Amino acid sequence: MKIKGMRWWIIVLLFFAAVLNYIDRQTLSALAPTIQADLDMDDQAYANVINIFLIAYTIAYLISGRVADKIGTRASLFFFVAWWSIFNMLTAASRGVTSLSFYRFGLGLGEAGIWPAASKAVSEWFPAKERALAIGLYTMGATVGATIAPYIVIPLATYNYAEVVPGIAESLGQGAGWRIAFILTGLAGLIWLIPWLMIYRKPEKSKLITADELAMIQTASTTEDAGSTETAQAWSWKQVLTFRGTWLLLLARLITDPVWYFYQFWFPKYLSSDRDLSQEQLKITWVIYAAAGVGSLLGGIISGQIVKKGVFPVASRMWVMLFCALLMPLSPFIASATGLNTSLTLTVFTVIAALAWLINISSLVVDIVPKHSLGTVFSVVAAGSTLGGIIMNMIVAAMVTGPSNKPAGFLDSAFHTLLDPILNLVQGQGYGQWFLIMAFLHPLAWLLLKFGGIYRYSTDK
Repeated sequence: MKIKGMRWWIIVLLFFAAVLNYIDRQTLSALAPTIQADLDMDDQAYANVINIFLIAYTIAYLISGRVADKIGTRASLFFFVAWWSIFNMLTAASRGVTSLSFYRFGLGLGEAGIWPAASKAVSEWFPAKERALAIGLYTMGATVGATIAPYIVIPLATYNYAEVVPGIAESLGQGAGWRIAFILTGLAGLIWLIPWLMIYRKPEKSKLITADELAMIQTASTTEDAGSTETAQAWSWKQVLTFRGTWLLLLARLITDPVWYFYQFWFPKYLSSDRDLSQEQLKITWVIYAAAGVGSLLGGIISGQIVKKGVFPVASRMWVMLFCALLMPLSPFIASATGLNTSLTLTVFTVIAALAWLINISSLVVDIVPKHSLGTVFSVVAAGSTLGGIIMNMIVAAMVTGPSNKPAGFLDSAFHTLLDPILNLVQGQGYGQWFLIMAFLHPLAWLLLKFGGIYRYSTDK
């Protein structure tokens, strides 16, 4: 049997993998008050569990791409999804901070792998003119997963299992509801593995692809690789780390990804503290994830249309990213606007721009790196994202909380020497200071890419 448009069905699978990825990571956040009470965890212990996840995520970014390059897209994504799904299910066995930290560390090691592996799938199945859209579509799965996670896991956790399945509830003990939520969301990932194994192969090995689609992919691949002088041998770590493009893209993501992390983790707290929104009113934050989805799609569609007009892929991405960078100076007006509706409208525009930028900078990796080493370079570049997120968390926390009398967490201590001058400078300045900083991050990163020489790769692939 042949399936028309097989490459887009693969994107559908990657979309659902991204949805599950974010549901699994958000389960702990959505159920935090209940879990903290059952496991006797204070906020400092909870913060340390989150930091452990971020550390594992950063480590995994550095190695998961290499794994994807070594064993291939199909096997690596099977491994990553199975790994994180099992550790998500094992979280149900947590009996304290130590065991919970161990399971979340395991989750972080698995979850990072989806992104370099998915980028390899795009490089194998899509021509340059469609790559940004393909990446935008599966990235939108992350925003969908984050949006629906509370609406899935909270009902699962609060269901009256003691009456319906008393044997299972009794065996799981205290907190049976949230434990079952972890088990069921993890199980969904294991079910996803079935269609993935059935469907995914490289185009030339797929029995489901039509002859026309295979010819299109092979022709596009031949044309795009015509100017490349690279051999088919995978790059060594030395080649990866001495490749200028690796560092340009890593630094650009380290500078700009904190904007999206801020909107995920801090913007609801900003609305609560500075805009006086109640817990119920904070449901309005769904517009942030909707805007992120729109940005993911628009960034891919516009970039692809520019490529279709004959513009080289790298130049196309940079034109879209320039427009996004020019929108980010709206950020300070989000905090200074007197009305909530005006503030949220400005936020929607900046989030759309931030995600359109993210889609195109991710596409740049696929555009300039040979397929055989794409996963490795992508994972190193993406590690800059999580490092930027960790730094942003510390800076924003200092801005909005002021000096603390509590002992610093282990991650705070590790970064203290490096960031102490910055933290002292912004201490107690409030959210307004961060909104001002966000105005300059994307323009700065765009200039870094332009004058750092990213355009030299315009004809390579």
